[in-house]
Amino acid sequence: MKLRCLLVDDEPPALEVIESYIDMIEGLEIVARCTNAVQAFSVLQEKPIDLMFLDIKMPKLLGTDFLRSLRQPPKVIFTTAYRDYALDGFELDAVDYLLKPISFERFLRAVSKVMRIEPVTSLPQSPVQELTLPEKGSFLYFRADRKMVKVFTRDIQYIESLKDYIKVITTNAKPLVVKQTISSVEAMLPERDFLRIHRSFIVAVDKIHAFTPSHIDIDGQELPIGRLYQKDVERVLKMNE
Repeated sequence: MKLRCLLVDDEPPALEVIESYIDMIEGLEIVARCTNAVQAFSVLQEKPIDLMFLDIKMPKLLGTDFLRSLRQPPKVIFTTAYRDYALDGFELDAVDYLLKPISFERFLRAVSKVMRIEPVTSLPQSPVQELTLPEKGSFLYFRADRKMVKVFTRDIQYIESLKDYIKVITTNAKPLVVKQTISSVEAMLPERDFLRIHRSFIVAVDKIHAFTPSHIDIDGQELPIGRLYQKDVERVLKMNE
């Protein structure tokens, strides 16, 4: 038996991202997709739903207010671009609170919580390990030029902070400039593969060509190591020697 999912988001690209992730997981199926809370309410009246992926900033009614209005809501995972509602989300007993752009790895961690909660015997015992797809690789979606751009984590060389924006440098495409904080991206990247070396830089560990106590060399580009990050950088690099 699969978990029946309802997707609620007013942005089609965001719906497409969640749909693509759900398609990779045998234990989930999509029952309906809605672009606002009013549509979602109608679906909940007509069809059984186990898990709802719910955006917050939507027209007509906020996702948090919509959830408060439901007498018997399904399990909910919030999917939003805004940190400001995190406290509301957890007060409403949400399973998880995912910040866009959502990586597949982070999505799996959230879904695995529901799989442990629901008594569905057909699901794997360790969903995060069993459902990863190494042949495809993990990836993130970044919003740029009015569309969601897929970037495989294996292609990222480093990420640079530009005040309210970040610049994503990859091995096979031109730099991607995105309005997002570097800390929010850091939270979504696999810890074992990426290293924060400076308040303005995150680097891919396997892309490091050389290093000194003060700099990292990636493809001929020297990146500074911040004083507050030196101990962590030294520890990680020595472990990888």
